[in-house]
Amino acid sequence: MSPVLTFREAGLADELAEPLIRELTEEYVARYGEGAYEEMARYPAAEFAPPHGLLLLLLADGEPVAGGAFRRYDESSAELKRMWTHSAHRRRGLARRVLGELEQRARLAGYRRIFLTTGPRQPEAKGLYPAAGYTPLFVEGEPATPGPLPFEKFLNREARTP
Repeated sequence: MSPVLTFREAGLADELAEPLIRELTEEYVARYGEGAYEEMARYPAAEFAPPHGLLLLLLADGEPVAGGAFRRYDESSAELKRMWTHSAHRRRGLARRVLGELEQRARLAGYRRIFLTTGPRQPEAKGLYPAAGYTPLFVEGEPATPGPLPFEKFLNREARTP
């Protein structure tokens, strides 16, 4: 029988968010070194709380298997952060599902655009975002840069017009 999947809003200190924070931190440290601890602590919990932000978990039979968050980037843009899929549940489309739900929730919160950056050592993210309609804000094919790779997506057509 397939697990029952449900979304749940959470706070950074929520016990259900602990696997997301722990595993994501471990993965960032493995890929980018000790500076990843600073990145994970960069934003206070309030940045990911309504009305301007959100931390969302995808639960399978009540256990967290994926998640992500957004925070206010500017007046019309949310910034996507903390996308995560539990290592035992990857390659099942869960990140895409979380991404779609975060986009809907950001739209409902009044945002017209989502901005995000991913790291050059995250090829799965670099593949996910264009497949989900995100536009790279960097030149594809240029020599790899050590810095973040920015993307954006407008949440509706009207957002593109002034």
